[in-house]
Formats: sequence, structure tokens, C-alpha cells
Amino acid sequence: MAFVLIHGASFGANCWDELIPHLGAEALAVDLPGRGSRAGVDLGSITLADCADAVREDVEAKDLRDVVLVGHSFAGVTMPRVLDLIPDRIRHVVLVSAVVPADRSRVLDQIDPEVRGLVEQSIADGVYHQTREGAAAMLCNDMDEATTTSVLDRLADDSAALLRETVDLSGYRRDIPRTYVHLTRDQCYVEELQQRSIALLRPDVIDLDTGHMAMISAPEKLASVLNTIHG
Repeated sequence: MAFVLIHGASFGANCWDELIPHLGAEALAVDLPGRGSRAGVDLGSITLADCADAVREDVEAKDLRDVVLVGHSFAGVTMPRVLDLIPDRIRHVVLVSAVVPADRSRVLDQIDPEVRGLVEQSIADGVYHQTREGAAAMLCNDMDEATTTSVLDRLADDSAALLRETVDLSGYRRDIPRTYVHLTRDQCYVEELQQRSIALLRPDVIDLDTGHMAMISAPEKLASVLNTIHG
């Protein structure tokens, strides 16, 4: 049994570094295309299907089964595609403040208007580039200065096309148990939007009193939730 960890937008697999030592089972943190081990990919060419294929490749390379699949933030629109690719390998789905817009909509249409303005200002030539100032405001409200710096140092450019691509949520119709970790101090994927995602998925819900990057600001708390789900 293993955890497979999928990062959100503007980060790579290293966003899970603080969490992994607290997990009670093997953990595979995947770099999606354009980040970390897959950095040599043109950001303008990346699709959600490419992201799901990256997860499948890494899981199959290690022949992982009975997986607890954990997705943070923007991973909420990659995960259903993963569920369609390797459903027999996945035992439980955990969504950490995950973006789950209405099926066949675009992520950019669903986010908070104030956050959307910051996002749109951060797009140029097909690349989504978060400034340190904007990221600090949205992501680091529950962190001290040192932790904030550590988060901002891990920011990565991302594909703007992913924000505009029509999402396919059909994988969530599969009969695989799921839990939504609701982050009560999240200033990025705000309360109203988390509740919309919860209403769409009808998962079990667990509250954590953290901001958006719980795996960094409160790794022991998030690990406790994940370890309990893993069993």
C-alpha cells in the first residue's frame, strides 16, 4: 500500500517534502510535465491528459497497487483522468482543498474573482507565472517568515492552457471512496469554492485549520489525516 501525491499549479513534487517523513507508508510524489524531473517540456504544449499520463507512468513504473491517491489544489482536475487510466490500482482518493469545477467547464471560470484577477495578470505567452508577492498573499497566510520563504523558493512556472482547458470529471463517477480535506483558512481556494467542490463530489469531509499549503505549514496534521485514511 502506498501514497501517490499529486501537486497543484505552480509547484512540483518537492512541495510534499515536509509531509513525506510523517507518512506511515511508502510515498511517491509525482512531478507533472514542466516541473522537476519533467522540466524539459514546453509549458505551452501541456494538457490535462499529459498530466494524468505522468501519474500513470510513475505508478506503473513502481507497480504500485492499493494506492491512496492524494491531490492538492489544481490536481483536482487531473485526478479524475488518473482514475480512468488506472482505476484498479487506486483504493482511496483524497482531495486537499482540491479544485473541482463543474464538469465540462474551465478552471479559470470557477475561481474567486479577486484571485482570478491575480491569475490573469500572471499569464503571458502561454505561461502562468506567479509573483512572490501574489503567492505570499494567497498561499502563506498561516506561515512564519522562514516557511513563507521556503514556499516561495519552490514556485515554478506553469501552463496557462491548463487553466483554460475544458475539464472532464467522468473519473469521479467511479465507485472509489473519497475524502475532501477542507482547509478552513485557505485564501487561495476560498471557502465558497471548496464548498462547491464538496457539493459536486459528496465525499467524506475532514476540516483542517490551515491555509492552502497545509503539507508545508502543518505537515504533521495533514499526515495524521492521511495515515488514518490509509489505515
